[in-house]
Amino acid sequence: MTNSSPLTARDVASDAAAVVVEVRTVTAGYLPGVNILNSCSLTARDGELIGIIGPNGAGKSTLLKAIFGQVKVRDGEIRLRGENITNLKANRLVSKGVGFVPQTNNVFPTLTIRENLEMGMFQKPKGLAERLEFVTEIFPELGKRLSQRAGSLSGGERQMVAMSRALMMGPHVLLLDEPSAGLSPVRQDEAFLRVKEINRAGVTTIMVEQNARRCLQICDRGYVLDQGRDAYTGTGRGLLNDPKVIGLYLGTLGQD
Repeated sequence: MTNSSPLTARDVASDAAAVVVEVRTVTAGYLPGVNILNSCSLTARDGELIGIIGPNGAGKSTLLKAIFGQVKVRDGEIRLRGENITNLKANRLVSKGVGFVPQTNNVFPTLTIRENLEMGMFQKPKGLAERLEFVTEIFPELGKRLSQRAGSLSGGERQMVAMSRALMMGPHVLLLDEPSAGLSPVRQDEAFLRVKEINRAGVTTIMVEQNARRCLQICDRGYVLDQGRDAYTGTGRGLLNDPKVIGLYLGTLGQD
């Protein structure tokens, strides 16, 4: 693993912040004997926005699913604020403060927006009004359309509902799998702005993203995965301008 750039004052402050999620040399996969992640490591500190990029098949989404208990971890461990959460089931992880937004099938299409958001709090129904106010401040469009069925929404609007539902439990960390996938360029920009707003609201965020340039532009730190390993890590801007990362993974993406 290569650290891509020198530390700034903000980076030093980030290093001193409490570790929220720590992935320690995790090996994991879907089928027996077939590993997608190979001794992969990642650290996310309090208030950070972490971006994960890399080629197709590198294990980016698998890493999020391993954190969220949807892929069997065979070696290594995953810790949440120091507690070992390796291979815990999703419902227990949600109760401990982990939110997850998958790339597809991430809303209940026959339910209204409000009902989708209420589903996000089924483990802790008290405080619904307060959480609704919180998420509709970030997504004001949803607050005006709570009675609309989610199945009638556009892809970008469904993504907002999915992120809002994951925020209803007040998670310590939010895992986002390809939040801009399938969206128009305008909607992609909106999605990245929303991710940044969620992070500014105090939610540590770990985002997998194919739009590598935009991801690295907004994240505090990034990880480049390759063949299930964290090949490069550094600040977002450092990775965006690192000649090795550009040459191996981004092509001319880092050039204006």
